[in-house]
Amino acid sequence: MSGRFMSVISVVLLVFILASNSLFVIKDSERGIKKQFGRVINQDLKPGLGFKVPFLQEVQKFDARIQAFDLLSEDYITREKKRLVVDSYVMWQVLNIGKFYTAAQGSIAQAERLLMGPVNEGMRNQFGKRSVIEVVSGEREQIMVELTQEMNKLTQDEYGIQIIDIRLKKIEYPPDVTSTVYRRMSEERAQEAQEHRSKGEEAAEGIRAIADRKVTVLMAEAYQQAEILRGKGDAEAAAIYADAFGADAEFYQFTRSLGAYQKIFQNRQNVMVLSADNEFFRYLETSKK
Repeated sequence: MSGRFMSVISVVLLVFILASNSLFVIKDSERGIKKQFGRVINQDLKPGLGFKVPFLQEVQKFDARIQAFDLLSEDYITREKKRLVVDSYVMWQVLNIGKFYTAAQGSIAQAERLLMGPVNEGMRNQFGKRSVIEVVSGEREQIMVELTQEMNKLTQDEYGIQIIDIRLKKIEYPPDVTSTVYRRMSEERAQEAQEHRSKGEEAAEGIRAIADRKVTVLMAEAYQQAEILRGKGDAEAAAIYADAFGADAEFYQFTRSLGAYQKIFQNRQNVMVLSADNEFFRYLETSKK
């Protein structure tokens, strides 16, 4: 009884071992190759369940998702012979499993080392035929499109790799040039600011001159108008005085004297030295009588 049980257990274990070495699963995010005695017999295993001959055949899986890696900072020379330090990154994906396995032994790190040289060379060529302005802003997107297309012609044929995108992260002058450029830009901005201030002061002087001239004209016109009105008022007052004097000369003289008294005697400190029979006191004497 014990011998039969052990035999059953042995058969089950053997079946399990054979099954585990015969069946394999390729995930959606993976691709694989099947090898027999080290030779590739199927270079594009699709996602799903598969079968292989136990112990004779081997399945090797690869990550089929989009990969990304940063390139080392590199110095590139523009058309004007200006040095620029560029940081960039590459996005890629395995396209042909067989070629990828042959070129990079299925290693992502090895694939990235293979891509680094051609991408740097292509970047150098793109920068070499453009100016700094074109690289930084004008044709930045065009550089990436052209470089991606150029790299794909090489990488797909030789490495089985598709370049999804190449992007520039940062473009700047080398450290020894940055301070010089900054100083020159600062001087240019200071000169531009001084020019704007000079133009502003010139415009302000012109505005002030126009304003002063207008004020002078307005004051002259106002003075002229005031003199005209004052003359008319004096004429009307004289006419009124004349009419009043003609109507009752004695009453007119009386009211004028009262007005003079009022003005003179407003302040008690005022002193007048006149003779007693002076005409000025005529109405005061009359009032005493």
